[in-house]
Amino acid sequence: MILLILSGAVGRFGYQMARSPVLPLFGHSLGASGAFLGLIVAASTLTGVLLKLPAGALSDVWGRRVLLRVGAIFFAVPPFLYVFVHSADALLALRFVHGMATAIYGPVASAVVAGLSTRGRAARLGFLASAQDIGSASGPILGGLILAWTTSFYDVYWLVGLVGVVAMVMIWTLPVEATDGQDSPPQAVPGHRWEQFRDGLAQVVTSPPVLLTSAMEASMWLGYGAYLAFFPIYGRAIGLSVAGITVIQGILLFTSFLWKPVGGWVSDRIGRKPMISLGLALGAIALPAIVTARNPLILGGLSFALGLSVATVTPSTNALVADLVKSRSLGAAMGVFGTIWDSGEALGPILAGALLGALTYSWSFAIIAAVMIAAMLVFQVGVRDPTVPAANVHSC
Repeated sequence: MILLILSGAVGRFGYQMARSPVLPLFGHSLGASGAFLGLIVAASTLTGVLLKLPAGALSDVWGRRVLLRVGAIFFAVPPFLYVFVHSADALLALRFVHGMATAIYGPVASAVVAGLSTRGRAARLGFLASAQDIGSASGPILGGLILAWTTSFYDVYWLVGLVGVVAMVMIWTLPVEATDGQDSPPQAVPGHRWEQFRDGLAQVVTSPPVLLTSAMEASMWLGYGAYLAFFPIYGRAIGLSVAGITVIQGILLFTSFLWKPVGGWVSDRIGRKPMISLGLALGAIALPAIVTARNPLILGGLSFALGLSVATVTPSTNALVADLVKSRSLGAAMGVFGTIWDSGEALGPILAGALLGALTYSWSFAIIAAVMIAAMLVFQVGVRDPTVPAANVHSC
């Protein structure tokens, strides 16, 4: 598990270096703005919407190792193509391709870790998410600082490619027990594999608790995606430097990295629902506040609160979805979860860009926060936490 987590962290490091604040500023420099800029930022996530479900379900049938290796290729190859991008349309197309890296790798890695044991599941998933966040936190910071130093977007993407090659080598050389392990699929004729694929998908997509929990996560990433896409533009508008924007966003990412294992550990002890609802409420408060503040210290504090929100919600929602399905369908479950999650993250920049075409930053982000609160209320009513005895459900 440790080797898998480390290789994924390296992949995320390079992948996230290519994103905020570099990507919105790159798209803006090519003439993109508003909803189209939001679409560019969301493009790689839209790839996840399309691919995470089939990738996770296929890993139940073909084995985790095959899918992990395919995902690794997309960490390494697409970054070297950014040097040929000189228009917003070309950037949009390449972002769709680059998104295949996490769209394939993400749900499969989660299925490997979740399938080890039900005991301590949220804590393990928290460690996985936290290790990935090391890359997610340090990648954007390094990318932003390199951009501030060289003023060249292409220099940043060359480095992204080199890191992607390292990640690919690490993932391809993982031992079998670190990828498939006890979840290696049984040898079966193609017809039986198709039945397993179909039955696993059917179990997951017809489960209202799984879908509601995934939608809850998606609502949080709706706000988070909007923040990542448009805070760099907002920051430049109020006079912040690229380095200042990078540091403020880095606070969120490092907070998320540090807290996720703790959040998962607490979730294993008090239940999933209290952690999920608390975290989402905190994010709904911080999100609209961050686009009304102008003082860097206040912005840093609000970024900390938003990071705490993400780190509180994500380990618990991952674990709750795994709790709700049979172990042989974990890949499909993580695929469905990732697909709905990415739908929220992809919609965030697009929705924010459309709203900002007609409204102020504060009103636009307040509307997104209201969607998050509404999702939390539906989740509280519609999902029972299977880790809490039925007699105690009312206390959640």
